[in-house]
Amino acid sequence: MMRPMWALMVLLMLPASTVAGDFRVTSATLKEQGSIGHEQVFNGFGCTGSNLSPDLKWEQAPKDVKSFAVTVYDPDAPTGSGWWHWVIFNIPPSVMSLPAGAGQSDGSSAPQGAVQSITDFGQPGYGGPCPPQGDKPHRYIVTVYALKVDQLPLKKEASGAMVGYYLNQNALGKASLTATYGR
Repeated sequence: MMRPMWALMVLLMLPASTVAGDFRVTSATLKEQGSIGHEQVFNGFGCTGSNLSPDLKWEQAPKDVKSFAVTVYDPDAPTGSGWWHWVIFNIPPSVMSLPAGAGQSDGSSAPQGAVQSITDFGQPGYGGPCPPQGDKPHRYIVTVYALKVDQLPLKKEASGAMVGYYLNQNALGKASLTATYGR
């Protein structure tokens, strides 16, 4: 009789993520704390990468999610406010992944209905890493937001900071992956 009670107590003491799982994002091209490859690096500002957005897959999103959003943000950029590398929102709730290249600036590879807004490069779409030469490697935080609204009331001209405000106001949960790049 003691054994089943002990097992039940252990289960109750485990973190919820062990029992129920957590919302998470993964990528075949980006590894947590790994170095970002040439394909994802920006092509400009002295960098010569392919500027291809990484593939992303997310799972175990909170229930009642009505849309998703993805951001790529560099908090180490020498701007005083970081650097928005990719902002895409109004991704339908049935979409649980983005293929490599989904961040093309013309929107042709993004999910139908999704909006890619202005990055700190001054245009929509994915803009890869290109930190200053000789700077320490920068962190690039890829975050998938599970949202409680079907659509954010924003246009493609919205800044990353404005989109970030709405994302944080409407998030049911978020999952992040951080990779690094330096040159």
